[in-house]
Amino acid sequence: MNISHHFDDATLMAYASGSLPQGMALLVACHLHWCPHCRQRLAEAEAIGGALLAQIEPMSLKADALKSVMDRLDLEEEIPLPQIRPVQTATDLPAPLHHYLQTNLDHLPWKRLGYGVHHIDLNLKGPGATRLLKIAPGVSVPHHTHAGNELTLILRGSYTDEFGRFSAGDVADLDGEVKHQPIVDTDQDCICLIATDAPLKFTGLMGRLVQPFIGL
Repeated sequence: MNISHHFDDATLMAYASGSLPQGMALLVACHLHWCPHCRQRLAEAEAIGGALLAQIEPMSLKADALKSVMDRLDLEEEIPLPQIRPVQTATDLPAPLHHYLQTNLDHLPWKRLGYGVHHIDLNLKGPGATRLLKIAPGVSVPHHTHAGNELTLILRGSYTDEFGRFSAGDVADLDGEVKHQPIVDTDQDCICLIATDAPLKFTGLMGRLVQPFIGL
């Protein structure tokens, strides 16, 4: 897999610190599964975070802090074990997403969102939305900018926008200052994992009219 587009440093630092919303954290984990370059950068970000933590002045604890912790450890609480379901290998998906979906891209219950566009809402907690989008060849997403941040990971196919060509494994890391209009540029459906922390801002009339119905 030839990956040309990666996360910016701020996104990897936020992932390393555990401050990303759930959907964005899932997307970052999926890209890391495929991208050794970003795994190395993440290791550097974690090392920086560890060094910063080491410089923080320690805080004094209450006199009974140790006893309080030990008392909690002594509490007997039955914790239900998770049910592990056997899954088939899906080579077209990164492991974190395959673990969540329990199937591959061709067996998902896609729902029609508009002309040439299908989607699946992953219904993850947190601000914004996390979805899979399947966009037909030659179809473009309405021209838009962002009220917050948008991460897009290409799972299959490719698209082209103002920032270049994005293929499987590539990630688009965009903020509110970016305006773009992706268009699928091959005869294959483009399937993307998209995570936002705020709604998109469509700049054209048609996009603004349909936005209340598509939930992006």
